Amino acid sequence: MGRWPGGTQERLQEAAIELFTERSYERTTVAEIATRAGLTERTFYNHFADKREVLFPEQDSFIAEVREAVGAAPAKQSPLDAVSAAFIAGSDWFDQRREAAQRRRHILDAHTDLREREWAKLAALGEAITAALRTRGIPDPAATLTAAVSVTAYQLAAARWLADPQYGTLGHHLHTSFEDLHRTARSW
Repeated sequence: MGRWPGGTQERLQEAAIELFTERSYERTTVAEIATRAGLTERTFYNHFADKREVLFPEQDSFIAEVREAVGAAPAKQSPLDAVSAAFIAGSDWFDQRREAAQRRRHILDAHTDLREREWAKLAALGEAITAALRTRGIPDPAATLTAAVSVTAYQLAAARWLADPQYGTLGHHLHTSFEDLHRTARSW
């Protein structure tokens, strides 16, 4: 078991990404993922609802953390800055998993049903941000609009981060995307 960094969830994700890359997503079973990770199929299902979810580890926790951070942001902080700060605060976790994120991105890009799952997760992120902004007293449509552009800025930052040949941090790319958003809003 020495080759496996981290806990059970990370082992399962790493095994899944390896197998999806070697054999393809469609031809890989949950049993094969569990075996590759040195675990049982039951253990897999204790951590993930299905094979697709192994590509979205900690996503529900991430969404909850962003929602909480936006809701707890100082009242004087603008809505956009509150969301930006929430994303940046958790970006180190992603930086530590950059290689896996790049391999994951290739798998997602190759499968429509996986992209649809990703879009559903991004929609849930947008809904959570909207709810947190409403809690802060931001009315609609401003709360919904801020959440939507924030999720788009996040997606753009993540794409830039994964493609960056200089290996800049996700936090750097998030800061850049939100600065671009601020600059564009001021110029209108």
